[in-house]
Amino acid sequence: MLLAVNIGNSSIRFGIFKEEKCINSWIINSKADRTEDEFYALFKGYYLQYDIDEKDLRKIVVGSVVPKHTEPVCRALKKIHGFEPFLVSRDTPSAIKHESNQLGTDLYANAVGAYELFKRKCVVIDFGTALTLTGIDHDGTMLGVVIAPGVNTALQSLVGNTAQLPDIELTAPEKVLGLETVACMQSGMVYGYLSMIEGLIDRIKNEIGDDTYVIATGGLCHIFESLTNKINYTDKLHTIKGLKALYELNH
Repeated sequence: MLLAVNIGNSSIRFGIFKEEKCINSWIINSKADRTEDEFYALFKGYYLQYDIDEKDLRKIVVGSVVPKHTEPVCRALKKIHGFEPFLVSRDTPSAIKHESNQLGTDLYANAVGAYELFKRKCVVIDFGTALTLTGIDHDGTMLGVVIAPGVNTALQSLVGNTAQLPDIELTAPEKVLGLETVACMQSGMVYGYLSMIEGLIDRIKNEIGDDTYVIATGGLCHIFESLTNKINYTDKLHTIKGLKALYELNH
């Protein structure tokens, strides 16, 4: 079995694959400054919780956009499993063609996953700490990226910089025009971001073609999936499937 680990700015997502199927997945918070020993204890604890035999995990791939976590996570996994995880980057060989020296590993994995799974022109919307839209042509050429503040990032900035606005649950209110603070904020965060996402999809399709297939991933993709017909496919595990594809392409 293969373990894929995606180290993001807000969370670290794990996925265990048996052949092509992801049979288990979980996330941990990545905000704290954790040591190798803390990661080791956390990982062992989750293996115990989910009844995972570490000896069954014979392949490990790691992608990271948080340098301070990369080495402690990799060392902890090596201590548990006895071998080095395969650490991928934007320079890991694949069919994706790009010339960027700034491309994040998560965006690269999203592009690889889109190409390997669909073999068509795609845009991948990732609802993470940042909201990103990544365009990939049918031949694997990177067409470009949009980066905006993520939904939770914008919400926490709003709450943190105002005296009387509360933290809220990110759910769609019944009406766009709210009559109380929580509903007003929910409308701004959910319908406001939905309008931006739909507008960006339309603008991207105007640039690269109406046949573009739209994929949504990331922790909040489920909130927007049911509110629009402009998203063709939703998969919270898309990024780690891209990491899995990168491992298999290079072994």
